Amino acid sequence: MSFWNALINNLPEVRGPTQKFLSFGEKLKWTGMVLVIYFILGLMPLFGLGVNALQRFESLSIILGAEFGSLISLGIGPLVTASIVLQLLNGSGIVKFDLTSPEGKRTFQGIQKLLGIFFILFEGFIYVFMGGLAPATELIGTPVYNELRFLLVFQLFLGGLLVMFMDEVVSKWGFGSGISLFIAAGVCKSIFVQAFNWLPGPTGLAGVTYSVGAIPALFQSLAAGDPTTALIMAASIISTILVFVLAVYAQAMKVEIPLSFGRIRGHGIRWPLSFIYTSNIPVILVAALIANFQLWGSLLQKVGYPIFGRFSEATGQPISGFVAWMQGQDIVNTIIRQHTLLIGWNVYLQSIFYILIFMLGSVVFSIFWMQTAGMDARSQAKQMMSSGLQIPGFRRDERVLESILNRYIWPLTVMGGLTVGFLAAFADLTGALSRGTGILLTVMIVYKLYEEISKQHMMDMNPMMRKFIGG
Repeated sequence: MSFWNALINNLPEVRGPTQKFLSFGEKLKWTGMVLVIYFILGLMPLFGLGVNALQRFESLSIILGAEFGSLISLGIGPLVTASIVLQLLNGSGIVKFDLTSPEGKRTFQGIQKLLGIFFILFEGFIYVFMGGLAPATELIGTPVYNELRFLLVFQLFLGGLLVMFMDEVVSKWGFGSGISLFIAAGVCKSIFVQAFNWLPGPTGLAGVTYSVGAIPALFQSLAAGDPTTALIMAASIISTILVFVLAVYAQAMKVEIPLSFGRIRGHGIRWPLSFIYTSNIPVILVAALIANFQLWGSLLQKVGYPIFGRFSEATGQPISGFVAWMQGQDIVNTIIRQHTLLIGWNVYLQSIFYILIFMLGSVVFSIFWMQTAGMDARSQAKQMMSSGLQIPGFRRDERVLESILNRYIWPLTVMGGLTVGFLAAFADLTGALSRGTGILLTVMIVYKLYEEISKQHMMDMNPMMRKFIGG
């Protein structure tokens, strides 16, 4: 056990700031620098790459914060997979961590990083040696082919480590987390391109070539007298706006618990608990899990083992098996194209199954995240007690405070998970731009970032507030 402790304690890490309080400008500087580096890495192609079979999975790359064919082809996939595995092991009791103690949290984070490094290397080998990212086919059978494959794995491993350390930099020196930042950056770029790109795209339903962007294509289809294409583009834009509004509304809902200072009579505050209590983390985990299933399913089919189902060779879309049931279909687009609601019972059944996967998966990961991230009632009660706070009308006892908080936290965890899972699935099924899951994640990420920046700005402008919080 001492070997594992020594290994965990000596893993490379980004050293956090020595001061408790970082200025707004300092956090903004590091967040901006990491974001610029992330975009630069996404433009750097892998040396020796000849076959990029993963390029057709553009929607999955957005969820994984990846750019297939570049140094960050793995994206946040290994980090999220490591988090999922460790949370499942801890939640099931197979491996137990004492997350209430600093030592237990340090061990948990160290093992999570170790798992992340393992999955970076593992997924790098999977992507390359199963043909997802491979050297040119003309080199097959030559010694250079195998050398280039190992070189590709090394580049993917290097890119995965860079993403891991950039995530640490943002978490310790910037706003929010790197994982959330990379997802939001990729989705925002995708939405902008899909909404405003005026370059010509594929031929439309009436035999006319329209722009790739939905807004230019909407006006072009109206001018060409193509109501079907116009309705499809309008539905995509309206769905995107609707998801934005619903996500912001759900994110803004809060339950406020009145608290008072035990030693100061007449003074109190309200402790806010968000309706979506565990934020966007459960949806990130569910979406990344589905994306990994589809990527691995495609790679397994390529080597002759379609365990998870089959994919179309032309489009790369799932057509059978488990991966097909985990694929959200654009119901609105299908109804508009066929001009009828009778589009087949299997489409509606698959959509219901897709919604259930997201809702149940979000609840499970929401519960796990609440227990492992220090958001449970016991941790919140300790934080309130250490701040000298108590609920008016109740005696000052941590157990009493914990039991009262449990009445709010557990329902919020479950209901918030169900809500965020439903919104993500609904957005995918209504054909929102850049996949609805990505839009929902981006709205929630940007909203949380806005709250953190607002709080930071308030602390910068008000020294008394900074002193009260303990900076």
